[in-house]
Amino acid sequence: MKFIHIISILVVLCSCNQTPEVIFEDHFDGASLNEKYWNYELGDGCPNLCGWGNNERQLYTQENLKLQDGKMIITAQLKDSTYTSSRITTKNKVEFQYGTIEVRAKLPRGHGLWPAIWMLGNDIDTNPWPGCGEIDIMEYVGRDAGVIFNSLHTPDSHGETINSKSTQLPNIEDDFHVYTATWTKDYIKFYIDGKESYFFSPKEKNTRIWPYDKPFYVLINMAIGGNFGGPEVDDSIFPKEFIIDYIKVSKL
Repeated sequence: MKFIHIISILVVLCSCNQTPEVIFEDHFDGASLNEKYWNYELGDGCPNLCGWGNNERQLYTQENLKLQDGKMIITAQLKDSTYTSSRITTKNKVEFQYGTIEVRAKLPRGHGLWPAIWMLGNDIDTNPWPGCGEIDIMEYVGRDAGVIFNSLHTPDSHGETINSKSTQLPNIEDDFHVYTATWTKDYIKFYIDGKESYFFSPKEKNTRIWPYDKPFYVLINMAIGGNFGGPEVDDSIFPKEFIIDYIKVSKL
């Protein structure tokens, strides 16, 4: 009986310490972006969404993204009075409902830069933003050095950034850091290097307040200027790199 009791305890301990199931990860080890998972979004958003809906100033190209030494590098550049950068998404390729999303990245410094790691509801084509919902895992703007923003955009807020938290982290641009969101049917919790930075769990969860009970997809980009990035851009900073080491999505 004692042996059976010990085995039972071990089974319980093992089940409690199971590693979460990884449903998607990319370590950017190839020679080029894996388009089985990722789409390039190109241009300036015109004619349907000029300035990508935020008065952004960059033109997105495929050439501004490269894989090198197991990392993905998005480079913002200025050439012939044109700002260029890159934006990728997993739309229609990797979409999921609930889970933990973890990204290790290194941010660039520079007034006018706006790198972001974020998510949109996969019904965006029939339920336009902000109806589809948005989850901002990490936003950074160069005019506010050393500050990370976690935000959620909903129909209830008319897309405005009222569900948001900024975290002061001086010199965060100097090294790689891990940005995480844990998304459940009850709450969304954000972390920076494992430390909680923002928690969102409204008591009422109708589709206007909580448009988060459906699959979402991931976006990674570096904008220039724009409503949040700011109208002023320091042209002397270019080129600048936004570097992604890996992305991992796990079931809860």
